[in-house]
Parts: sequence; C-alpha cells; structure tokens
Amino acid sequence: MEFLKILGCGSALPVGNRYPSAQIIKNKERYLLIDCGEGTQLRIREAKISFNRITHIFISHLHGDHFFGLPGLLSSFHLLGRTRELYLYGPKGLMEILELQFKLSGTTLRYQILFTEVQCSDKKLIMEDNSIEVYSFPLNHRIRCHGYFFQEKKKPASLLPEKIKEYSIPDFVRGKIKEGSDYVMDNGKVIPHGELTIPAPNPVSYAYCSDNRIKEKLKGLLQGVDYLYHETTFMENEKDRAKKTYHSTASEAGLLAKNLGVKQLVIGHYSARYQNLKPLLKECQEVFENTVLGHEGFELSFS
Repeated sequence: MEFLKILGCGSALPVGNRYPSAQIIKNKERYLLIDCGEGTQLRIREAKISFNRITHIFISHLHGDHFFGLPGLLSSFHLLGRTRELYLYGPKGLMEILELQFKLSGTTLRYQILFTEVQCSDKKLIMEDNSIEVYSFPLNHRIRCHGYFFQEKKKPASLLPEKIKEYSIPDFVRGKIKEGSDYVMDNGKVIPHGELTIPAPNPVSYAYCSDNRIKEKLKGLLQGVDYLYHETTFMENEKDRAKKTYHSTASEAGLLAKNLGVKQLVIGHYSARYQNLKPLLKECQEVFENTVLGHEGFELSFS
C-alpha cells in the first residue's frame, strides 16, 4: 500500500467544505475506496484519480453520510463507458437500494458489480490477492456497522544487480533467491541470500473504524495494526451525547490508539457543531500524541 487520502471527514450534517465520509487507498496501480458520502466523486476528480482505476469499494453501513454518494459514482462509471468489473463490499440491503435506483431510472450498467455482503461477529477475511488481505470486523453502532482492516502482504527481497552480474546468476533461480534461498554455484560454493538481496520493507496495516462506540473487544480485533483511523464525532464534554448516538469522543479514540500502540492515529467524522477542529485534535493528542487531523485532501504515506 502506498498512501491513504481523505476525501471526506464530516458527519451527517454538511458544514462548509467538509464533505461526508470517504477515503481512498492506493495499492499498486489501483485504488480502494472506503465509504462514499455525498460529493465523493467530486473529490475524486479534484484528486485527479482515474475512475477506472477504482477496483474495490467498501461501505461500512447504511447511514446516508457513508453511502449516499455511491449511486451517483456508479452511474458516472457507466456514463464514462466503464466495462471493467467492480468489487463492492457492504451490508445487507445495499444492493437492493442500488438495484431499485437503477431500475427506476432505467439504467442498465455496462459493467458488472460483484457484490459481497459483509456480516460478521468477529474479524473475517473478505478479500485477498497477491498483495493485500482485507478483513471486516464488527463495530458498535445504532445499526449494523463494520470496519475494514487492510493488511499488506510481505514482499520478496530485491536482488542486487551487481551481485547477479558478479556471480552470473541465471534467471531460473532468481525467484527462489528473492524468497529466501541461498545460491549454490557450480563449484559448490554457497552465496548467502543476505549477500545477494536487499530486504523488502516491512508490510503495513491500516484499520478503518467509522461510526463506533468503542468496546473492549475492539482492541483484540485490531491488535498489530500500524495505522488507525477512528471517528471522533464529539469532544469529551459531549460524552453523554456520544453514548446516546453510539459515537466516540476524541479522548476515547486516543486511548484506543495508545492501548494498541499504533504508529499513527487519524481522526475524522466531526460533528457539525465544531467549526474549529483544533480542540478535537488537542484533546486527542493529550492522550495519544501521534494523532493527525483527517481533513479533505489530507494524505498519509504508508512508506
């Protein structure tokens, strides 16, 4: 994974330039979209991201600020002539909503949507390829809601060109050397794997927690995560409101990050009552210093 980009950081009510929830991860030459609030496709355009390179979409739950932008985005894919299949993950009822929208508008998509219903009571693998694994996990909200855990797979080591030349290493053994094998020359001399390669960077992981009232169980589901996004809809002086609406405060998100020992916490999903977001950041940093304010256009490098 290369980077995370925030496309929307707001909650249910619109505030100025604050768009509802949406994020995008760049993984190799493709993009993975997480949630799709209103205005997401405009933010994608502003970020100069190709619509056709969005291959997977993950929707956390069926509150409007997390998926109302999806019908429009899918329609734009169609109008732009997309034929590439799209992988969509989300809660029960999502495809029913989309199919009704397309039926009543007389739209027959040019491309296929491959939908996976997300429903789990524990951490569950829902997608895997040669570079990444994606898990869903339950969150604690007013309606069924899931987070997503993105785990990069370990990459093979890189061969040193000068060593390939020095030892005349043939093509057919290079793959095994990358995976950890030593090289045995014709005369029986063993050249250690470590002399021939540069180790790949450690794989990184990222967890997305949208609307959520933090439970103790969540810590176990997120153990080992490197980078964490967690909503901070309210400040601590609105904790009663947070409990009532099944949301979290900035302090609570900071405590979760501290207990998990993450490298960095990104916060977002701010209530419309907060025009100035610095107090939210300050409250969170008092608990977990390495916290950053998620906002439209914010980019987090995973390198």
